[in-house]
Amino acid sequence: MPSGPTGYAFNRTRKVYLAKQLIVADTHWSRFRGLMMKDPGTFSPGAGLWIVPSRGVHTLAMRFPIDVVYLDQNKRVVHLELNLKPWRMAPVRLQTASVLELPGNTLGPTGTMIGDEVDIVRPEEGTGMTRPVLIRA
Repeated sequence: MPSGPTGYAFNRTRKVYLAKQLIVADTHWSRFRGLMMKDPGTFSPGAGLWIVPSRGVHTLAMRFPIDVVYLDQNKRVVHLELNLKPWRMAPVRLQTASVLELPGNTLGPTGTMIGDEVDIVRPEEGTGMTRPVLIRA
């Protein structure tokens, strides 16, 4: 899945990585496209897509299930969707500021729960460098 520099998502509460190859979808087109029509092999364990801003997701035109972490402005988990199958609509949560999409069956082994705090680290923008910058709020 990664097509350029990637960041990561780290569950600070549980001290476990949720994604080590995190792509950011922060433009209208990248949020709309998301993971639609991607091959299952391109979104393997360790991959992730952070959609910001977002209050909910769908899996229309997707070919594999995903785990979804809904995050508030402080990157605190406010809702979870486990193993959301293709062609489904996930609920919209008004307190959500961004959504983290992960390969199906990622959240169970990490123990991620509502209330956990997640750090999102992504590459510096505009520099072409892969050195991550911590995004807190």
